[in-house]
Amino acid sequence: MAALFLLLAALCFASDDAPMGTWKLNESKSKIAPGTPKNHTVVYEAVGDNVKVTVNGTAPDGKPTHNEWTGKFDGKDYPVTGDPNQDTRSYTKIDDHTLGLNVKKGGKKTVSGRIVVSADGKTRTVTTSGTDPEGKAFKSTAVYDKQ
Repeated sequence: MAALFLLLAALCFASDDAPMGTWKLNESKSKIAPGTPKNHTVVYEAVGDNVKVTVNGTAPDGKPTHNEWTGKFDGKDYPVTGDPNQDTRSYTKIDDHTLGLNVKKGGKKTVSGRIVVSADGKTRTVTTSGTDPEGKAFKSTAVYDKQ
């Protein structure tokens, strides 16, 4: 009985931190819209009582990208640094394995999506839709593996 309690406690603790850690893009399982950036590595880490999200990838022109966001999963807009296509980003905790995502540029929402971490914590799927910098609509699904 004690072992079962410890297992359940560990699972509950793990689910609270489901998005945390380093995630690498699995291109073979992803469907990235043409003309949109590819985020190759995404790192979620605790910084005090905030979460810092660091994203490294490739722009549509092949140049490397890097941006950072620090805030809470409370649905409020927090500034993004390093990305000319977004000023703020917000994350909303939907449940222990799901986050809502909104990206804004100049106060206007340009991207919305959902981030779902699998029950075993090994896969993260990001579905997004919005408009690219040229105003063209897109939908993407990016699948990441926990590192």
